[in-house]
Amino acid sequence: MGRAYEVRKASIQKTGAIKAKLYSTYAKEIYQTAKQGGSEIESNMALKRLVERAKKEQVPSDIIKRAIDKVNSGVDENYTSVCYEVFGPGGSNLLVDCLTDNVNRSVSSVRAVLNKCGCKLGVSGSVSYMYDHLCIVGFKGLNEDDILEALIDNDIDVVDFEVSDGVNIIYGKPEDLYRIKDCILKIDSSIDFEVDEIAMLPKDKIKLSGEDLDIFNRLLGLLDDVEDVSKVYHNVDL
Repeated sequence: MGRAYEVRKASIQKTGAIKAKLYSTYAKEIYQTAKQGGSEIESNMALKRLVERAKKEQVPSDIIKRAIDKVNSGVDENYTSVCYEVFGPGGSNLLVDCLTDNVNRSVSSVRAVLNKCGCKLGVSGSVSYMYDHLCIVGFKGLNEDDILEALIDNDIDVVDFEVSDGVNIIYGKPEDLYRIKDCILKIDSSIDFEVDEIAMLPKDKIKLSGEDLDIFNRLLGLLDDVEDVSKVYHNVDL
């Protein structure tokens, strides 16, 4: 067991441009989630989770409020979730998630980045089969036996469990995210979740070096500059 999952954080220091990108991405995600499931945070669990995660990443409250208010005021914007599957240098691969109001713009932007780095866009399914779609819940406190016993008692199947740097990390089916969190909170209602997300995790990781590593790091940097790109998953052990 043990996937050594690293808590997702900004890969480089949060400059003004990076903060603006982060805020814009969350604003679109919050708007879309509120539009689809309702703007009442307590009754829309997906929205509640997203708002909690945004606050942890220090997204200002007024940005969150404006995104929700847009739904309540009847503003009609339409965003589409698109995932591009990419073959990178040295046997690396990536899943590039975009949330966009213009699919033609997003694919053109991603293709331009790939061309600059000599990488290729794969067809649907060519990369994603090498990843697991999982929920990840991480927190400190509690001991392993109590955690596993509670999960079993609540009939929750755990895909994996590990302790990394003092953080208990539970991997489960995406649809079990809230059940896992509720189960842990029943043990200790004061638990603060350091990791709380649904992600695509590579089944195997690789190491890059030399020119391949340089190209890969450049690729990540250029993708991060693309406005429509919301998340990037990859199989490289950095």
